[in-house]
Amino acid sequence: MTAPTLDVLLPRSESAPRRFEPRADEAELVAFVDERPADTTQHTGPTLVVRANMIATLDGAATGPDHVTGSINGAADLRVFESLRVLADVVLVGAGTVRQERYGTLDLPAPLARTRRALGRPAPPELAVVTRSGDLPDALLDAPRPPLVVTIATNPRLGALRERIGTDRVVVAGEVEVDLVVMLRALVDRGLTSVLAEGGPSLLAELVARDLVDELFLTWSPTVAGGPAPRILDGAPWLRPPREATLLHLLHADGVLLGRWGVRAPARHESN
Repeated sequence: MTAPTLDVLLPRSESAPRRFEPRADEAELVAFVDERPADTTQHTGPTLVVRANMIATLDGAATGPDHVTGSINGAADLRVFESLRVLADVVLVGAGTVRQERYGTLDLPAPLARTRRALGRPAPPELAVVTRSGDLPDALLDAPRPPLVVTIATNPRLGALRERIGTDRVVVAGEVEVDLVVMLRALVDRGLTSVLAEGGPSLLAELVARDLVDELFLTWSPTVAGGPAPRILDGAPWLRPPREATLLHLLHADGVLLGRWGVRAPARHESN
C-alpha cells in the first residue's frame, strides 16, 4: 500500500493548511498524535494514559464480512495505527481479536523503532492479551517474546500458562471475571503506563463502560458493510448517561476520516 498524505482538517491552522507527508520514521505524525491537551487528564491518574484505536465503516461496522478489519482499513489508517504503537508501552487486545486478526509479536519497522528510541522507549511495545480461558495460539505462546496474558484465578489453564511462558508473563486480575482496574494497576506496576487498546469491540465496550478510556482514535472507512456486524462497542449495556467526547483532531486522506476524541467520564454528584 502506498501511504497517502494526511491533511489536518481540525484544529484549523492560522496560516497554511497543515499536512503530514509520508515519512518512514513518522516522527512528525507521532508528535502530533501525542500532543496532550491540558484538559484531557482523566480519573486514571497522571501516570496512566489509556488510548483506544478502532475503525468503522460508514454504517457502523467494526469489521468487514470476513470478521476482520483488514477488509475495511487501508494505508491512511495504517499510518495512525503504527504511530500509536510507537507511543505505546503495551498494546492491549482481547483473545478473540488475537485469534481472528492473527496477532504475532509486536515488531515495529526499523525507522519507527528509531523514532520510538528517540522518545525514550528503547524496547518494543509489549502485547497484553485478555483471556479468561487462556486459549491462545501456540505460535504466540511459544514466540521468543510471548505476550503478557491477563487472566483469572479460576482459569483451569493457569498453572500450564505460568509454566509455559513464565510466571512473570501471567497477570491474574480477578477470580471469575477479568477486573480491568486490577489489570491496569498491574500494568502500571510493571512500568507500562501508556496503554493502547486495539480491541476487539467487547473489550473496548467494557473499558468504556468502566470509564477507563482517556482517548479514542476512530477511523471512518469510506465503505458500507451491511450485515449483522459488531459496532466498535459490542455487547455493552446502555451507557447511562451516554459518555461525552471532545474532538481533539481530525485528519483526512482519500475519503478516510481519522478522528481523535477525548472521552469524558460522566459527572459525579455528591448526594445532599
